[in-house]
Amino acid sequence: MQESVQEITERVKKLQPVVSGIFEEVGKVIIGQRYLVERLVIGLIMEGHILVEGVPGLAKTTTVKALAQMINVLFKRIQFTPDLLPADLIGTQIYNPKTQEFGVKKGPIFTNILLADEINRAPAKVQSALLEAMQERQVTIGDETFPLPRPFVVLATQNPIEQEGTYPLPEAQVDRFMLKLNVTYPSRNEEAAIIDRVDSSLSLELKPRFSPENLWAVREAVSQIYIDPKVKEYIVKIVFATREPKELKLGLENYIQFGASPRASIYLHQVSKAYAFLQGRGYVTPQDVKTMGFDVLRHRILTTYEAEAEGLSSDQILQKIFDNIEVP
Repeated sequence: MQESVQEITERVKKLQPVVSGIFEEVGKVIIGQRYLVERLVIGLIMEGHILVEGVPGLAKTTTVKALAQMINVLFKRIQFTPDLLPADLIGTQIYNPKTQEFGVKKGPIFTNILLADEINRAPAKVQSALLEAMQERQVTIGDETFPLPRPFVVLATQNPIEQEGTYPLPEAQVDRFMLKLNVTYPSRNEEAAIIDRVDSSLSLELKPRFSPENLWAVREAVSQIYIDPKVKEYIVKIVFATREPKELKLGLENYIQFGASPRASIYLHQVSKAYAFLQGRGYVTPQDVKTMGFDVLRHRILTTYEAEAEGLSSDQILQKIFDNIEVP
């Protein structure tokens, strides 16, 4: 017998303190950035990889590190550079002259949370090595394949492509990221608080507030959250509008080269449920879909040269799509 929406909501509210503790603890280190922390928590709950983009100095790395400190799992950080090799990431085979055999030395990718800092500064070979790990959650070294520990989440930061010394990520790899977050500058009040926080010279130790057991319990609750068939249809309409923009009769077909893949529909369905969980609800609303839609879709739309010439970003195109699709 299936649970009612009210019963699901009660289960969600019982688990709320587990997640709210994360926001309280991160708030001791990070001023503002609620949007960033909230999306990172959703990524951890759903075990989805997240790409965080913003200019240097916006606390992207600090936020990811703070979040990782509160989860009782393995955490490793890799600084991506132009001279990074695939072996530096996944590991390599090392010859032992005593035994006259090759042994495997595993790389830093064998962890639960991997912070890939400035991911777009590494060349294509490194990105290809990371691709298998992100999609299959396994790594091949020589002729052996090794499963990665669970959970396994890549939290990647990148500077805008316009910054010197960066490489655009392959489309196949970008599509593996559940969310792409655009981090903006803090407000005046937040920046004043940041100055005071740094000036106080306080070194705060964050306490682990989230165990793998908590993670599985929350994920189970999220999977049970009710989503109406009409809301599911709304998700499909949004994704199809990126592939068949002619149907909206807005002239967007001139600006979209490729639309979102079916992976977008799957992820938007999942993260809408996770967002509803964070709001303390056992059901998904169309507004949940709208709220998470930009983060799921912005990196899955490949714009044309015409869009670039007119200064149209994927976010602006998505805004037109959301504004012109009937909300159930």
